[in-house]
Amino acid sequence: MKSIRDRLYIIIFESDTPAGKAFDVVLIISIVISVLVVMLESIPALRARYQLEFYAIDWFFTLVFTLEYLLRIWVSRNTRSYVFGFWGIIDLMAILPTYLGILVTGTRYLLAIRILRVLRVFRILKLVRFILEAQTITRALTNSYQKIIVFLGMVLSIVIILGTVMYLIENGNAAESGFTSIPVSIYWAIVTLTTVGFGDIVPQTVLGKIIASLIMLIGYAIIAVPTGIVTNELLHMQKGTRLCPSCGNNHNDNDASYCKVCGHKLE
Repeated sequence: MKSIRDRLYIIIFESDTPAGKAFDVVLIISIVISVLVVMLESIPALRARYQLEFYAIDWFFTLVFTLEYLLRIWVSRNTRSYVFGFWGIIDLMAILPTYLGILVTGTRYLLAIRILRVLRVFRILKLVRFILEAQTITRALTNSYQKIIVFLGMVLSIVIILGTVMYLIENGNAAESGFTSIPVSIYWAIVTLTTVGFGDIVPQTVLGKIIASLIMLIGYAIIAVPTGIVTNELLHMQKGTRLCPSCGNNHNDNDASYCKVCGHKLE
């Protein structure tokens, strides 16, 4: 006969049984409601009218989630793995803001992080293929991180150089244009290069406007570079590649016996 702890483990951690699936569905509904309450509470008119109700609902869900978190720790087969794992940290972060709100005003609005717990729906609905696709994208990003770092370094150099140039050009009209310092000018270059364009800083000179136009064109030219890097990596992964343990080259053909870069024998 199973103990209470074993039965609770099946209900809390397993979604294959009717009880486990029902528990997860109720949990997700509770998470969504609690997040909606936090969002509604941030509206001044509603907060002034229903402050006590919001406060009571918030504490109700916090106590429920706290009890659930403690039960997960108690019934877990590997307590350390759960507490320091992804879901354990998310579950803890879902309840901490309310308790921190007693000491620090405003931290309760961080409760919106509870929405991350809704990711459990992938496990409930058995959408494993979506998780595998997410892992594929993550692996492609990891394999491309060196190229992305080089790209970001290049972009950083461009905004520093052009921001400094704009400061030198517009310094005489700083009061009107807003280029009051090099850091401010670099901020403007970043905003312009990313095609955001807040409009809080605007060049006044003809040469400044020409350079601004150049930065905008550069922004359109480089905005697709990270996408191209990751897409290229995904294509290599779809073709089937093997990682060389010697040099780290991951573009070897799937049926290759030796690395095409260093010649090391592939396992």
